[in-house]
Amino acid sequence: MDKKLLNILACPICKGKLKYDRKAKELICKVDRLAFPIRDDIPVMLEQEARQLPADEEVI
Repeated sequence: MDKKLLNILACPICKGKLKYDRKAKELICKVDRLAFPIRDDIPVMLEQEARQLPADEEVI
């Protein structure tokens, strides 16, 4: 994931910062507990495509 792109991207719901999970290939919003997938090196920033993080899953 390009660091410049990561600095520009924000959560589409709360407009907060995102954390990159390299292993899972996801962008994580800690506030909304959502994981946005990265497919073919393109972040999919749609709420309906995001994975809801369970309460017991640790957020990076």
